[in-house]
Amino acid sequence: MVDPVPAYIECDLRIYLECGILADGFARARCEKCGHDFWVAYSCKGRGVCTGRNTRRMLATASHIVEHVAPIVAVRQWVVVLPKRLCLFLNVDAGYLNRVAAIAMSEVQRATAGASTSTAQSARSGGVLFVLRFGVTLNAHVHLHLCVLDGVVAQGRQGLAFVGARVDEACVERVQARVWHRVLGLFERRGLLSRETVALMQGCWQRGGISVHAGVRVAAQDSAGRERLVRYCARPMFAGERLVWAGGRTQVRYRLLWAALQGYRPEQQQQQRSIELRLSASEFLDRVAALIPPPRKHRHRYFGVLAPNSPWRAQVMAQAGRKPGAGSKAPRPKTVRTDFGATRAGHPARYLWAWLLARIYGVFPLKCSGCGGRVRLVGFITEPVTVRQIIEHVGEATSARAINPAPSPPLNMKIA
Repeated sequence: MVDPVPAYIECDLRIYLECGILADGFARARCEKCGHDFWVAYSCKGRGVCTGRNTRRMLATASHIVEHVAPIVAVRQWVVVLPKRLCLFLNVDAGYLNRVAAIAMSEVQRATAGASTSTAQSARSGGVLFVLRFGVTLNAHVHLHLCVLDGVVAQGRQGLAFVGARVDEACVERVQARVWHRVLGLFERRGLLSRETVALMQGCWQRGGISVHAGVRVAAQDSAGRERLVRYCARPMFAGERLVWAGGRTQVRYRLLWAALQGYRPEQQQQQRSIELRLSASEFLDRVAALIPPPRKHRHRYFGVLAPNSPWRAQVMAQAGRKPGAGSKAPRPKTVRTDFGATRAGHPARYLWAWLLARIYGVFPLKCSGCGGRVRLVGFITEPVTVRQIIEHVGEATSARAINPAPSPPLNMKIA
């Protein structure tokens, strides 16, 4: 019996086949100084397979959070991992995933507030939660990453002030126990686990149940470290530079870094040993297809003082204190203590892809490699006739590579 492939997975794979094909249209870039021009093919809008699109989304998310959302304070990463038995339900039902995420966010905020030295009843923490559906070895593995302010925001006489927290191992163990207890209670009330199973799993939570890690902390002065941390949490399912063909293009080799297998440790220099994962082309597609996120589901969400409905969001954001532009309807925030650091300018609505490339590679792509002049986009070619004439003139293929039809199933296979 063959399960039907969801339509969004087939759509994502098909639009990826049109990514980077000059025959489907392109943009023309020209140097203003020397006149050198070149063509840039259009990219797809996929959510799972296209490494270029996923890299852009990762960089844009990290830049937006660091530059326009998160205040300049210390940040701690919390990682919540559930056993495979419960992850099966989270893979197929977004409602259970949302409830588990809400439990994790509430318990982490409570623990952070309890570990701070603030005595204000209205003190609140906040952060960003990322839902990752994949593991290091391209396996289906739903887990949560929370980038949380390592402290609370409290209302004082001079405005909002940040009070740091001291999270120790005992605090992490309390969060682990409370999240595990509440998650099991949720699954028992929904009828997914029996009372006997819940009692058995509660007794072995330290050996084979939930895992909570909070050992990664980035200081307030380390702005580059905060951005690297957010990139790590918003990373795509696989890195294209570590994927190569082998065996006459019948086998895929994916290089796994030893540091990735051991977890993210920005404060330590880990040994960069490599381990290869060897798969056939069909096995690789099966794994990637299972990891494509469903449409209209948020990959990250803000909570606490960074939540969209928080009354303190406008004051806590990194832009707090900056006078809005003439076209902005955002209210001018109230006075904010200097604990949050310097403010930044710039509108967070859009990020130029060239600026994002320069941010990660250190080279600005809209700069002529010959004379160093400025490169501008002078046109977007979309008409099929014009596209064909231009690419014929430069000697490129005038049509995309034909896609072979899918083979029929074996005669002895039953299809539901």
